[in-house]
Amino acid sequence: MLMQASNIQEEASGIIYSKGEISLEDIQTVRNNIQKTSTGENLFLNTKNETVNVLSSKESFNIKLDKTTSSRVFRMTYIGVPLIAGGLIVKSEDDHFRSLRNEYLPSFRQHYDDYLQYFPAVAMVGMKIGGVKGRSSWFRMLASDAISIAIMSNVVTSLKSSTKVMRPDGSDNRSFPSGHTATAFMCATMMHKEYGLTRSPWYSIGAYSIATATGLSRQLNNKHWLSDVMVGAGIGILSTELGYFLADLAFKDKGITHSNLDYKPIERFEKPSFFGIFMGINILPGKYIISNDNYLSTSTGSNAGVEGAWFMNPYLGIGGRFSVASMPVLLNNVPQTDQLDILTASAGTYFSYPISKRWSAGSKLLAGYSHFSKCNLSSSEVVGKTGGISIGTGCSMNYLVKQNFGIKFFIDYNLTPSPISTNNSIEHMFTFGGSAKVLF
Repeated sequence: MLMQASNIQEEASGIIYSKGEISLEDIQTVRNNIQKTSTGENLFLNTKNETVNVLSSKESFNIKLDKTTSSRVFRMTYIGVPLIAGGLIVKSEDDHFRSLRNEYLPSFRQHYDDYLQYFPAVAMVGMKIGGVKGRSSWFRMLASDAISIAIMSNVVTSLKSSTKVMRPDGSDNRSFPSGHTATAFMCATMMHKEYGLTRSPWYSIGAYSIATATGLSRQLNNKHWLSDVMVGAGIGILSTELGYFLADLAFKDKGITHSNLDYKPIERFEKPSFFGIFMGINILPGKYIISNDNYLSTSTGSNAGVEGAWFMNPYLGIGGRFSVASMPVLLNNVPQTDQLDILTASAGTYFSYPISKRWSAGSKLLAGYSHFSKCNLSSSEVVGKTGGISIGTGCSMNYLVKQNFGIKFFIDYNLTPSPISTNNSIEHMFTFGGSAKVLF
């Protein structure tokens, strides 16, 4: 029996049911009996025209995936949690990333990061005083920010007191996590919430660029390890997300003075042209005979660089990357003081396949030149000071966070020349890492 069911909205398997002539019992029956046909497709009820439509398993999966990654919990945690997890993962590699700093900027000593960390918050308050309306009223903004500050400061202070990690420069044992970085990313997220989401994304880009510069400066100043900075950034972001979430629960719609920007809907088959920065861990397996008595090997190293590509369609693009890697060296299994640095510039073809509106799989095929820096060994022998053609490929998973911002997790495989000038063999290098990118 049919009855008019107006203003009813039902949801099943990612499909939203609107009003139509259908009984509530029938709706519940369809919801409870989503089934597989002989062709592996899902059936769902279209209440607008009282028909049963067919949704392929792949389309159903894509809808569920986009729905999950568009939830508020995911949007609150998708950057902060990976930063903290990544920081804990790379903690054992802190010495390797620090070696990049010691190799190129060993005497860097600047104090601008003591002030730079507050700049996004100062700019936000200055805009508010100047009459530029943001997301919240004065009272709601200050309440949200006060909650965020309380959460961040308590978490950072507790961890510093309990972990007692020595700073790279040995000045004290309060290195983990970085309070400067946590403060900088907390302030940047405040600016993002108040003006980046409501006025222009460039406020967010500027604020997070300043926060990133603060974190890098803490490393360059030899005050923090990479893990300190990554975890501090995650804590700063999550503290602000939680602070604003709690304020939203308390104030509801009261004090909202400006709505969020209206972006065009994210389309699955957009051209994924991008420019980004990446960081990863290198593995260069194998041993290299230097002389009758000595052989060389490397342990896990660090890798950082920039990468970009222009796509002519959703699937195919051209681009390149530049990377700097630092590999700790062992002579007869004994660690050496010098590091083996690898500078690589390459270009080629990039591939992308959109899995859903926000997720895509990627690959690439690049060719370029790799140069090994000079590395002095304790045996008075020298390796490096050589280079040659390199070929690289890899695979990646990409997530579109916002209309023009995404993150990527990748595994790269590269064929490189040998670091021993007298050895003409081809070496195999693997890189595991992640990147943040701006899409255009």
